[in-house]
Amino acid sequence: MEDTAARDTAGQWVLLAYRIPRQPSTLRITIWRKLDRLGVARLGDGLVALPADARTREQLEWIAEEIGEVGGSSTVWLATAGNVAQEKALAAEMRRARAAEYRSVIEQAEDAAQARPGERSRVVKRLQAELRRIGRRDYFPPAERDAAQRAVRALADAVASEAVR
Repeated sequence: MEDTAARDTAGQWVLLAYRIPRQPSTLRITIWRKLDRLGVARLGDGLVALPADARTREQLEWIAEEIGEVGGSSTVWLATAGNVAQEKALAAEMRRARAAEYRSVIEQAEDAAQARPGERSRVVKRLQAELRRIGRRDYFPPAERDAAQRAVRALADAVASEAVR
């Protein structure tokens, strides 16, 4: 039996169109950071998108409320791309952004392999948390995800084997 919720949102995107007062700039920065943490695709000035599901819709609705509370305006929309090529391009853009984040994790794990044991342990915890953060905004997983997980796991295994000695 097909999941109705998944079928209803397949190919759909949740969009947030917004305007935020220019001053104070800290309000704009706060909203931008929250949107970045969600991993939105920026479609234009004041227009962002996420693949539609209950969680992403709720998250953008919360941000829309917050924008209203600071004197801005916003609307949340459900939409479909005009064609498959546009949707694929949007997904590829989001995948490239996550791939860059995963490559950074891989580099940090490789660098930490040369660090002192105590430092390695701290880096493992930080990188594990970073993988969780990236995973929450990874809607179109790139190949780098598995490599980053392997690199952090290898570092964690090295730390664990040192602790046994």
